Amino acid sequence: MPKVTVTIITLKEAEHIAAAIDSARWADEVLVVDCGSTDGTVDIARSTGAVVLCREWTGYVDQKNFAAERASHDWIFSLDADERITPALAAEVRTLLTTEPPLGGYRLPRVAYHLGRWVRTTDFYPDYQTRLYDRRTARWRGQYVHESVSVDGPVGQLRHELQHYSFRNLRDQLDRINHYTTLAARQMHESGRRSGPLHLLVHPPAAFLRNYLLRRGILDGTAGLTISLMNAYSVFLKFAKLWEMQREEKVPSS
Repeated sequence: MPKVTVTIITLKEAEHIAAAIDSARWADEVLVVDCGSTDGTVDIARSTGAVVLCREWTGYVDQKNFAAERASHDWIFSLDADERITPALAAEVRTLLTTEPPLGGYRLPRVAYHLGRWVRTTDFYPDYQTRLYDRRTARWRGQYVHESVSVDGPVGQLRHELQHYSFRNLRDQLDRINHYTTLAARQMHESGRRSGPLHLLVHPPAAFLRNYLLRRGILDGTAGLTISLMNAYSVFLKFAKLWEMQREEKVPSS
């Protein structure tokens, strides 16, 4: 029966880490890699019995690959501190691992809790994530944002959801949008993408219509409308920041 390590990378996650580890107690090992928390995250994690390693922050991809390399077992379930593995998902993983799985990685649906509800509409859902994988045939890849597990060969799919407590409130969502759109714009700029008036005029409204109508945000009332508008704003900000980077690139240095 293959054993599995749940890995969690952290920075100032005292609010979440105990619950995340508690949801992973079914695993054979829980490994936390922290990068300088000063809020008690490390002490809380150690008090639960998890294995805790500390190292400087080197980026999402490198940090997660480091965690997988230091795990005691080849099968890895990568968990974020603000996520929870439900009993149903844990049982599904354990059932899969009663024998050696036929594939090197498995993706699963992720559901976000935001604005007082579980959101199963808009771009928030089903938000498939590859989180269970064999480190011998898979590893994390990416640059600034949208890091993901790259598997040698086909990827399977699990049925049960991973829960995601993504934002505390709208202010927290706005802060994260500002942070991640900067990273996304930088990544686009370095890959040769460019932005102009057409991008700013077309992409945000298209994102709103996709979220609100095609992905049924309209069914979630005010919450669905708010999320659809925030997602459209995120798209606008990403392309606006990309345009700003282009402009700064052309300005001669003094």
